[in-house]
Amino acid sequence: MRGKQFPSRHRVRITILRKLYHKDLMELYTDSGDWGPCSHFQEGQEFTVSAERPWDMPEGFCGWAWADIQDKVWGMARGGANVFVTCCTDGYRPVIFKLEKLP
Repeated sequence: MRGKQFPSRHRVRITILRKLYHKDLMELYTDSGDWGPCSHFQEGQEFTVSAERPWDMPEGFCGWAWADIQDKVWGMARGGANVFVTCCTDGYRPVIFKLEKLP
């Protein structure tokens, strides 16, 4: 239904599950040197997205990663899946996120 608003009902917790690093691919396909795993996040780190404004990126979150997962967060905030595991699209240094719908 066009123009119909679907109110957000749930907060969403984002937990950093893993940080991966594909050194072999970086060596094969870039001349950027050895960067190591993503330095923006720490495993176990958590962020909470509000139910009222699920489109707002959490403070301290990576903008590139937010662009990759925000549609899933929005869907959960509006009543979608209870738990979802996803990742950012950095093929050399991906970060794995667990998204959890909260009451």
